[in-house]
Amino acid sequence: MTDIANKSLPRHPSAAFGGGAIIGALGGLIGLGGAEFRLPILIGFFNFAALEAVILNKAMSLVVVATALPFRAGTVPFSAIADNWPIVLNLLAGSLIGAWFGAGWATKLRSETLYKVIAIMLVAIAIVLVFGHDATAGQPLLTGASQLVAGVVAGFIIGIVASLLGVAGGELLIPTLVLLFGADIKLAGSLSLAVSLPTMLVGFTRYSRDQSFSVIGRNKAFLLIMAVGSIVGTFIGGQLLGIVPNAVLLPALAIILLISAVKVWRH
Repeated sequence: MTDIANKSLPRHPSAAFGGGAIIGALGGLIGLGGAEFRLPILIGFFNFAALEAVILNKAMSLVVVATALPFRAGTVPFSAIADNWPIVLNLLAGSLIGAWFGAGWATKLRSETLYKVIAIMLVAIAIVLVFGHDATAGQPLLTGASQLVAGVVAGFIIGIVASLLGVAGGELLIPTLVLLFGADIKLAGSLSLAVSLPTMLVGFTRYSRDQSFSVIGRNKAFLLIMAVGSIVGTFIGGQLLGIVPNAVLLPALAIILLISAVKVWRH
């Protein structure tokens, strides 16, 4: 059934690059990789099955995250990330386990159920985007053992979400780093990438054990072209960041996610 669908879809290089560029621009505008917007397009426009779309989304998210970290080094040097290694390890202690379990659950869920889980999570991310993205640095919400436990729990939840959606998880990690640990927003962005990369690799490894992982081999060209488009779009979005005000941008992007959630739910 999937093979028949694959042959009838508009997965030309121009469509893959254009889709990636648009998604990357949206992500660049809010400081994310754009995977939240990419997943609904992979399902709704390119008509990949839910699990295949999640796996492809994770592969492209890996490319974006891996390139974003060195790109940000001029603003946030690697030494600043190294100085905050306890925070990274605290979140990783939960996110790595969450990523493994999340990927395992995704491979076992029926397609209809996975579509609904994805839709619900897109709605949740839209809410976080509006209310959590403008969090400002300050005093940590918790300290000591309470902070340590909260960090592991938050990491575990974020790891699950990242695996189920194939995203980097920055939309959840950044508010967590700012509110729970009191990190500066720019530092939080880089720390988020440092946590996301190993978390995504664990989820990716778990997915590689499922037969649906073969979607990457069947769509290598599509994957690479869309990933390049995403990187170009992320750069463009970053340049537009100072032009579009957050008061307009964030609600508009949240609406896009809500519309996408409805379409995925009905898919």
